[in-house]
Amino acid sequence: MIRAAVDIQVPFHDVDMMNVVWHGHYAKYLEIARCALLDKIGYNYTEMKASGYAWPVIDLHIRYPGPACFDETITVTATLTEWVNCLKIGYEIRNKASGKRLTKATTTMVAVDIATQTMCFESPQVMIDKVTAHL
Repeated sequence: MIRAAVDIQVPFHDVDMMNVVWHGHYAKYLEIARCALLDKIGYNYTEMKASGYAWPVIDLHIRYPGPACFDETITVTATLTEWVNCLKIGYEIRNKASGKRLTKATTTMVAVDIATQTMCFESPQVMIDKVTAHL
């Protein structure tokens, strides 16, 4: 499996009055890890656009078994789990110091032909090639 991990120190502006990360900011943390994963396979958003495809997120699931808090360092790991029909990525967010899992999530993205705005029902060959080159 292809995976990428990033460390993020939780900033003050991401927390609520209890110093706990507001739930909406987790999507941003997932995006940061997803960008690292896409960079790793050599098919980031700029390269996607240049190849004629957009990849919107069509589904997002998040579970929060534990809180991330102000000033702690979290490790966000993104793992590519499906790429043939869609781009499905699994995520884990852990406290870097303790290793405790704080969040588990998945996103599903689909290819959309930019020229026609048509959703593709399978991943374009460029995605298949990029992923298989890194397996």
